[in-house]
Amino acid sequence: MGGNTSAQELSSTAIGRNVAAVRKRIAAAARRAGRAPSEITVVAVTKTVGAPAIQEAFAAGLRHFGESRIQEAREKLPQLAGLQPAPTWHFVGHLQTNKAKSAAEMFDLIHSVDSLRVAEAISQHSASDKQILVQVNVAGEPSKYGFALRDTIAALEHIARLPHLRIRGLMTIAPYADDPEEVRPVFRRLRQMRDSLGLEHLSMGMSHDFEVAIEEGATMVRIGQAIFGEREE
Repeated sequence: MGGNTSAQELSSTAIGRNVAAVRKRIAAAARRAGRAPSEITVVAVTKTVGAPAIQEAFAAGLRHFGESRIQEAREKLPQLAGLQPAPTWHFVGHLQTNKAKSAAEMFDLIHSVDSLRVAEAISQHSASDKQILVQVNVAGEPSKYGFALRDTIAALEHIARLPHLRIRGLMTIAPYADDPEEVRPVFRRLRQMRDSLGLEHLSMGMSHDFEVAIEEGATMVRIGQAIFGEREE
C-alpha cells in the first residue's frame, strides 16, 4: 500500500519512544484538567501505516487503532488477526453509504456517522448493536463533514430510533490552527453538548491539538503522526 515505507522503517524503539512521549503529554494534560489519564483512550490512526509498524505500536502497549479507508483496512486487518489480546478497531474516516456494510462488519466503533443516510445504512447492515459516534461540524467548515450544531439534537433523536445502533458519544475534527488554543472553543462547545445530552464519549483532538482537547474533556484522541511520524498520502 502506498505510503507505508516511512512508517515501517521506524524501529520499534522509535515507535515505543513516541508512544511513551504521547502518554506523558496525555498525563500532563489530564492533570491540568483534574482528570485521570486512564479516562483517555489513545486511538492510533494507522492510515497508510503497514502491519509491521502497527505490530510495533501494539508491542508498545497500544490496543486501539483507527482506520479511515475501507479498502486499506480490508487488506490490512487480516494480517493483524493474530494479535492478542485482540485490538479494538475504530473507523475514523468519512464513510460512504456503499461501504457501510463493510464498516459494520470490520469495526468495533464507527466515529464518523456524519449524516442520516450513513446512520441508516449502518443500521441496515448491522446484525447486532453497533457502537457509533455522531460527527458534529462544530466550526461549520464547508470542507468538513458532520452535522451542524443546530441540527445535531434532531439527528440524534432520529438515529436513536434506528435499530442496531448504540450512540456512545460525539466526534469532531477541529479546524487546523498553528496555535491549538485557537480551537479550544470548538472542543468546549462539543463537550457542553455531550454533557447536556448525557452521552459518554468525546472523540476529539489529533496529533497537533490533543492536549487542548483533553483539557476540554476528550475521552478519545485520534493520534497518527505523533506515533508513526510523517506519512505520505
